[in-house]
Amino acid sequence: MREICYLEVPTPDTAAVRVWLQQEFEHLSLGEKIITSDGIKLQFRGGGNTNNTDTSETAKIPQSELSIFVWSVQRTTYLKVFRWSDRVPSEKQILQQLNSGLRRQFPQQYPEPPKIDLSQQSIFEALAPYYPETARFFQKMPNGEYDLNRVYWWEQRWRESVRNPQQPRQVVFSDSGESERIPNPQSPIPNPQSSILNPQSPIPNPQSPIPSYDLIYVGGALGVIHAAVMAKLGYRVLLLERLPFGRMNREWNISRDEFQSLINLGLFTPAEFESIIAAEYVDGFNKFFDGNNPPKLKAQILHTPTVLNVGLDAEKLLRLCGEKLLASGGEIWDETEFIRADVGKKEVVVSAKHLPSQSPRQAAGRLLVDAMGTASPIAWQLNGDRAFDSVCPTVGAVIASGFEPGVWDSQYGDVLNSHGDISRGRQLIWELFPAEGEEITIYLFHYHQVHPDNPGSLLEMYEDFFTILPEYRRCDMEKLVWKKPTFGYIPGHFSVGGSDRTVAYDRLIGIGDAASLQSPLVFTGFGSLVRNLGRLTALLDTALKHDLLKARQLNQIRAYQSNVSVAWLFSKGMMVPTGRYLPPQRINSMLNTFFGLLATEPPEVADTFIKDRVDWLTFNRLALIAAWQNPSLLPWIWELAGPKDILRWLGSYFSFTLNAVYLWLLGGWFPGLIQRLQPWLEDRYPALWLWLLTQSYALSAEQGRRPKSQERSPWRGERLLIKN
Repeated sequence: MREICYLEVPTPDTAAVRVWLQQEFEHLSLGEKIITSDGIKLQFRGGGNTNNTDTSETAKIPQSELSIFVWSVQRTTYLKVFRWSDRVPSEKQILQQLNSGLRRQFPQQYPEPPKIDLSQQSIFEALAPYYPETARFFQKMPNGEYDLNRVYWWEQRWRESVRNPQQPRQVVFSDSGESERIPNPQSPIPNPQSSILNPQSPIPNPQSPIPSYDLIYVGGALGVIHAAVMAKLGYRVLLLERLPFGRMNREWNISRDEFQSLINLGLFTPAEFESIIAAEYVDGFNKFFDGNNPPKLKAQILHTPTVLNVGLDAEKLLRLCGEKLLASGGEIWDETEFIRADVGKKEVVVSAKHLPSQSPRQAAGRLLVDAMGTASPIAWQLNGDRAFDSVCPTVGAVIASGFEPGVWDSQYGDVLNSHGDISRGRQLIWELFPAEGEEITIYLFHYHQVHPDNPGSLLEMYEDFFTILPEYRRCDMEKLVWKKPTFGYIPGHFSVGGSDRTVAYDRLIGIGDAASLQSPLVFTGFGSLVRNLGRLTALLDTALKHDLLKARQLNQIRAYQSNVSVAWLFSKGMMVPTGRYLPPQRINSMLNTFFGLLATEPPEVADTFIKDRVDWLTFNRLALIAAWQNPSLLPWIWELAGPKDILRWLGSYFSFTLNAVYLWLLGGWFPGLIQRLQPWLEDRYPALWLWLLTQSYALSAEQGRRPKSQERSPWRGERLLIKN
């Protein structure tokens, strides 16, 4: 017996595929079709002999046979063909007929969410015919109707942005006045609950003078962390948040050494950090399905005990940052939707709308900080048709209880895990993190190439999540107690160099997911912001202090790392191009190759690689070993990426190499020299000082090095340490 064919049929209707095999598949061979419970058998008597005069008993015995059967996993149908002999007549032609017939009958499909009218029915009634499991389980969640509206709204907004990349909605205007004022957009979301932080915050009268600030942040998740730091520096800060402040649709995980940067900056005390830890596990597992891989492409579990092993209470963290922001004189306008920004020579005026009252609001500031994440209309306007190159549609939930004892040990987490092969054009990956008490946070996501015909669907992913969760972790779905959903679009940008992406305009800068500069493997904008917060704070403080707020100056202030930039090829290798069919086990084979290699390395190698601190020598050594162990990697990557992206990646690699040379030549003395020159240089030539300070940070950050001496608190009167 030998397996000769393995296909993914991109449909959850396995019965329809089985019926097609049994009733409609016509093969141009002399084999006899025999129906089985899971498919068909093709039997060839007499070794394919066509001599009808041979009536011996031997000729009646099946000499060769093909067994074709289907099964279902991950809401997807898979098909295999086994041969029960050394050869089968016309085998190649039969397989070609089978493959082409399946592709015609069951092509790739990318369903669109339905258009709904919530004035006539609830979100549950509107979506139940299309996403029955999603509608059913969201009804079991507190605030489920509000959150499902959010899922629908986010997907619609994402799709609109992807479908119309050449003409993004203009929300940033210059002071020339040639553009007419845009109308207030209508939101399909019902008005959320009242503010949980400062419910008595006043609604400014549009006829009264516009309040003025140094910094205006739009987006209250990542925005409030950065805003709290800048408020403690003495800046007048305003934060705008569309939701009730403190609401999160994602949880955050981090390691202790990474969070230490927030403690070193003085934003949190060690005791406060301990108070926001929901759970901390002792080991994290990375394992990809290898049931259909040859032995050489199977891998042992990669243990990463210090990667994302601290689960944070995200809402408690946000509330604590909000309290610190208010205590430092900042303000929070929550339930307030950003409408537009008018950039002048000396200030930027932000127009917004208070959602519960539908009243207009305005504020002026020296600098606007975009922290609105993937849905940011500012990011889309600044970058046009290259706002993002990839995205991870991510769904999941915090589950309060309901798993049977022994299903999962709360001392452990799944950092990256797959339990099957390519599913309907996506390689699905799970994450599982222990949370407070019995709670578990589970995510399902995939790496996805942004395409107008297939933007990526949260609703389809949620239907997968609720259907296949018992396949991933044994459970009775009816016994699970749901605390809240977690979802979002996590963007990626394939940077060629440090200035490849626009993150700033005059008096405007983007941070976090809006800047799309996160790790291509496991980190989101939160991880990028935390790891680079000291760097971003020092540079932004310098820019504000000297009024260096032009686009060319602000574009230097970014969380770019050349070692992260060069690693985007890994995420590219996990994407199935739209409309393409790959061998179902292909992506798992690639992942097992590289993560299996990391599993054989000392633990610190995997830790530095996944935390974006890998240096040039280590990166190249690992890449060469992986190519040696699995020579097919190179043609596989070429097939997935194509010549255009391979050339772009070579540009990233050249930048990575050049930065490694700069680090070798300058790293030992340049940052120290800059520090000594600061008293003389900064006041005389502030623009030059900002540029030199940027380069000093880049020498360490872009190669993944961490300063030997962590930055001390930059509050007024204390010096920032920048030496390596």
